[in-house]
Amino acid sequence: MPTPEPETIEVTKTRIACDGGAGALGHPRVWLQIDPEVGSVECGYCDRKYVLKEGAEHGADH
Repeated sequence: MPTPEPETIEVTKTRIACDGGAGALGHPRVWLQIDPEVGSVECGYCDRKYVLKEGAEHGADH
């Protein structure tokens, strides 16, 4: 049985938070920084991939 692909989420900021999205079944909130040169980052807990949308802001979201 093949392993399902990790979820990919398009975002508009280079700094995003990930908590696994499953409430009590998620993971501790972590802040991830997307390098605009790369255009994406993966969460080390849940393997979600966050991808910058075309024309996204290249600043931090505090």
